[in-house]
Formats: sequence, structure tokens, C-alpha cells
Amino acid sequence: QVQLVESGGGLVQAGGSLRLSCASSGRTFSSYNMGWFRQAPGQEREFVAASRWSGGPLYYADSVKGRFTISRDNGKMTMYLQMNSLKPEDTAVYYCAASTKTYLSGNYYPHQYDYWGQGTQVTVSS
Repeated sequence: QVQLVESGGGLVQAGGSLRLSCASSGRTFSSYNMGWFRQAPGQEREFVAASRWSGGPLYYADSVKGRFTISRDNGKMTMYLQMNSLKPEDTAVYYCAASTKTYLSGNYYPHQYDYWGQGTQVTVSS
């Protein structure tokens, strides 16, 4: 069983930056594929970024490519999402997730993940 806790959300002006953290309680954090998703009011949960357990390729949604960076520190059992050049359309609840399965094309969909955090609110004002 893995427990995930997000932190680092808040209110920021457009063009600003935030760094989200996702702390895991699991002892096998390094073996999980990890991802960030977000959900705005009235919208479906959407993929943001993903990191393979093996330290292989990183995956990003087109909407955040070049602005967001996903990283992980297996020793601290923590994943991060550095968000720069934030836009009002980035406003959402951000969730981290862990998956025990590796999909060759990438872990892009919520149903591919086994464990979820409670979410942290990110609000970007114009």
C-alpha cells in the first residue's frame, strides 16, 4: 500500500512559479511509475506529466511542455513538479499518482494508476 501526500499549491499571479511535492509513505517508491494529473471544475482529470520508475523518458502534456518539469528523489521518496510561466488555464486541483504497471507508450491515463493523493489546489490569477 502506498500513501501519497501533495503539497506546495497556492495562489500565484500569471507568469509566476510554484513547485509541487508528492511525498510517499511506501518503501518501494523507486519501483513505481509516477504521474501528475490535474482537474479543473467541471472538467475531467487530465494528464500533466509522468516519470518512469527506471529513470527513463519523461512525459509531458503538450499544454505544459517547456514550462513544467517533473522530477523525483527516490531517496526522499518524493516527486516534484516545477511549474514556471504559469497561466490562468493552469488553475486546477493537482494530483499525484503511482502506478505499478509500465505501459510502453507511457502512463498517460488515470485508470493506469493504482494510488492517488488527495490533491492540492493551484490558482493562477490573471
